[in-house]
Amino acid sequence: MAVKLWNGKPLSLKVIGTNAGTSMDGLDIAHIHYTQESPDAPLKMRLLRAGEVAFDGALKNRVMHLIRTNKTSPEEISMVNIQLGEFAANAIQQFAEEHNFNLQEEVDIIAGQGQTIWHLPLPHLFEGDQIRAHLDMAEISIIAAKTGITALSNFRVSDMALGRQGCPLFVAWDGLCATHPEKNVAVQNIGGIANITMLPKGDPRLGYDFDTGPGNVFIDGAVRYFTNGERQYDKDGLMGAAGKVDQEIVDEVLQQPYFVHEIPKTTGRETFGDNLSEELCQRMQAKGATPEDCIATITRITAKSLADGYKRWGPPGGIDEIYLGGGGSYNPNIINYLREQLPKTKIQFLDVIGVPCGSREAMSFSFKGLECIVGRSLIVPTHVESDKAGIIGHIQPGAGLQYHRLMKHVQDFWADWPLEKRMDPVLKMEIVKQDAGVANGK
Repeated sequence: MAVKLWNGKPLSLKVIGTNAGTSMDGLDIAHIHYTQESPDAPLKMRLLRAGEVAFDGALKNRVMHLIRTNKTSPEEISMVNIQLGEFAANAIQQFAEEHNFNLQEEVDIIAGQGQTIWHLPLPHLFEGDQIRAHLDMAEISIIAAKTGITALSNFRVSDMALGRQGCPLFVAWDGLCATHPEKNVAVQNIGGIANITMLPKGDPRLGYDFDTGPGNVFIDGAVRYFTNGERQYDKDGLMGAAGKVDQEIVDEVLQQPYFVHEIPKTTGRETFGDNLSEELCQRMQAKGATPEDCIATITRITAKSLADGYKRWGPPGGIDEIYLGGGGSYNPNIINYLREQLPKTKIQFLDVIGVPCGSREAMSFSFKGLECIVGRSLIVPTHVESDKAGIIGHIQPGAGLQYHRLMKHVQDFWADWPLEKRMDPVLKMEIVKQDAGVANGK
């Protein structure tokens, strides 16, 4: 009997991915072209442009105050959600103008997470009658209406509904980008919160990820405290480098419940916010510490929690290579400590594999949006509470004709491909590298 051949058309979709991180520095934006010759062919990813639009200062202060005090109202929540959606839509339009391309002609999907307001994956670590919950805000109805392009979000809540923690949620992307046939690899992101994706050699389906704890969030909070908000972060690690680490404080903090908790585990500002950072600074100052000593100590908390994460939860044989992403990767006080603690591990920036250091999360959300629209599951990590697969994300259709063209393209791609195979995750992706000028939209 002759084998029935697939009669569909190749997939070709251009996606904008966005990420608003815990540090609230701005909105990271990546414009990516995905192609796939057939459902069983490798997915190809080509980065077209990447950049960042700075966060609106007044809105940032409002959101940070809301999170820090854990006090708000239905009125404020409803308004902030709309404001964040307007900021994201305006930022995407600004990005297109700055990089000289037409959104309606060059973008099929916009996918991002919005701003995390509250992340409660481990309710037993909190007082009171808590349940597992998560809230991101940046209304995608606003984004779709202002741009005319189909918008997606709420990937984390979708993952949480399947029985997991909704974060870090990068195993599928990191695994496709960085899994090595013969080396154990890790992708490390140091944003507001720091996380590690462990990628045992040979198969992206073996990957797992977790948050180690604070990344920049403690450090940034201390810098704001000592400069009365005039500086937002420790540029080049200069303040930390000028101080002396109080190892007693470091050891004490790293005995707190989150740090000793087994994986899977994720966290956020609810646990590691400015209040705790300032309390640590005040305690140290009472002992005679300088501002530089405080920042050196707080930086060491981030660095040692990362090193401990590799030593405690790394794959058998340890990690051969680490790829760095996130703003904290530029802090030499963190990276030099890691090099000392992991002397046999090669540490380099994600850029070497075609993923710009500051764009990894936005690029990952573009992939999540693509897979939601196409109707595929992501690779489910190991070391999680539930191995249930599912299509994650919420969809807000764009302008009517744009949305129908998008869905027609997806239907043409699948054609007569068996329904029972359509949700299978992508297991191979090729990164089509470009010169730096193209990637930066020049």
